Amino acid sequence: MTIPTLELNDGNSIPQLGYGVFKVPADETERAVSDALEIGYRHIDTAAIYGNEEGVGAAIAKSGIPRDELFITTKLWNDRHDGDAPNAAIAESLEKLGLEQVDLYLVHWPTPAKDNFVHAFAKIVELREAGLTRSVGVSNFLVEHLERVVDETGVVPAVNQIELHPAYQQRDVVAWGAERGIRTEAWGPLGQGKYDLFGAPAVADAAVAHGVTPAQAVLRWHLQKDIIVFPKSVRAERLRENLDVFGFALTDAEVAAIDALDPLDGSGRVGSHPNDVN
Repeated sequence: MTIPTLELNDGNSIPQLGYGVFKVPADETERAVSDALEIGYRHIDTAAIYGNEEGVGAAIAKSGIPRDELFITTKLWNDRHDGDAPNAAIAESLEKLGLEQVDLYLVHWPTPAKDNFVHAFAKIVELREAGLTRSVGVSNFLVEHLERVVDETGVVPAVNQIELHPAYQQRDVVAWGAERGIRTEAWGPLGQGKYDLFGAPAVADAAVAHGVTPAQAVLRWHLQKDIIVFPKSVRAERLRENLDVFGFALTDAEVAAIDALDPLDGSGRVGSHPNDVN
């Protein structure tokens, strides 16, 4: 199976569907990532704060897959923004991952109360120039944060990874980024099970129409909107199911029906507000 790639604004490309290891226990990570790689995933998304970079690295080492066929993302945690702390942080992540370079390094949260996210982003741009990461981006940034980063550093992030699912689509953030070539990645693409997404008629009807599961229908919706997505599971059968979303396409009407699940008042958010994480 060939997973489609999207071009980033720095000329690199990224697999549009990957495997996220948020909340995957450290002692299960190596096995889960090994399963994912064997099934066909080539894009792995982790973070320093997840505490499982070593498991990701062990799975990569054992896989035998050439490094240039993999896309590995990790993230700078909130307490490492100041001074030269990002340099030490990426060195620690690379050691745990067993890599000389990651493909994408993200500022994990803007932590606006500390007002040091612009500095943090400027430092990871230096890390890119030093060859420690191929691309740089941000995570959980709102338009107000993105504007400052671009205005004050002159560098447009390649990626913004945000909470995004049918009930919370962050259309302003996605549109602002798209106008500037910033790719949007969705975390919690299935709503983290915190509301009855799969019972929504728009999702259930699309799933029945195409003979797929509701989860597959929602993942397909993300893909057709050019969103980069990495659902999480530790079960091999679910990993296979999540990857099996390239043999059908939702109709324009089905996409519009799922679009309409967003109440547009922000009430669909299931995670933390970026301004509250400091």
